[in-house]
Amino acid sequence: MHSFDVFRHYERLHWNVADLTLDTVDPALVEPEYVTLAKSAAMGESNVIAAVHGFLDEFVDDYDFSTFAVVWGYQEVQHHYAFRSWLAAIGESVDDAVVGAMRAPYAPGTTPSATLATNIISELTVNHVYRAVSQWVHEPVLKTLLLNASRDESGHAREFIHYTTARLARLPEELPSVLETLYVYSSEARIKHPVSTFKSGIAELGDHETIDTGFELFLEKIAATGELEVLHDKVRRTFAGITGLDLSSNAKVRRALAEAIS
Repeated sequence: MHSFDVFRHYERLHWNVADLTLDTVDPALVEPEYVTLAKSAAMGESNVIAAVHGFLDEFVDDYDFSTFAVVWGYQEVQHHYAFRSWLAAIGESVDDAVVGAMRAPYAPGTTPSATLATNIISELTVNHVYRAVSQWVHEPVLKTLLLNASRDESGHAREFIHYTTARLARLPEELPSVLETLYVYSSEARIKHPVSTFKSGIAELGDHETIDTGFELFLEKIAATGELEVLHDKVRRTFAGITGLDLSSNAKVRRALAEAIS
């Protein structure tokens, strides 16, 4: 099974929260924006439980992918607790009740391939943002945490790409749903994460930071000029590799989608 190869790969590269040397965090190097970003990341990563729940329900006939989803889920839980541990080291916290409000599973995609495609986009997006933010922050422990998480997200994207490619090879009729997913997310004028779409309007969130808070801060203070276009281009090129189609612009994505459903 492919998931066994992934498992062994993760075993070789796995890092631990204890490796972060949290007792060396220097509060003097912590800017208020770092706290906002870490709380936003902790909230974004907290959705792993809802996601794993959804994967196991939607892919009930696919043991290999379901096993990967469990391995993936462990790493995402680690990210959640790592950001919370860094926050605790500087006397900050994330409200358990707010995290608990994110528990409900996502609605499934229009097809399982669409669900996988959504996760490709989210992993590529978070990988890009974590890596860029790691170059911006000056507190060494948070910088290391962001780099570790960014590398993990890159690996996650690679595996979701693998499973999407394999599924489309078996079930090409699901291609339109993948193109539709790409078109919806890549048409956004700002960074958009599935958490924003499926978990908006939760009353318990109140004024607490969410993943959108971090993305907004990233775009306002950290992202280089044209960085959003760079990210969208990376996502489109990734889907072009999966589908073999020219998806180099939103217009071409729309055209490919129209042809796929005609």
